[in-house]
Amino acid sequence: MSAMLQFATLAMATMFAVAGAAALNWLFLRGACLMMRPATAKRLQVRATTQLVHGTRQLARAYAPRG
Repeated sequence: MSAMLQFATLAMATMFAVAGAAALNWLFLRGACLMMRPATAKRLQVRATTQLVHGTRQLARAYAPRG
């Protein structure tokens, strides 16, 4: 009877350990994905986009063939 109780205890402890390891793995993976996001993902400004368009237009005019 004691051997069965010890085996059941070992099985339950193993299941809890597997569940805890899976939860920690998911948590660390989610944290790593959040840290890999670009820093400007939340701070996209319309002004920066229009400045890029104007700068591109100015470069195109500067290097355009004249004639």
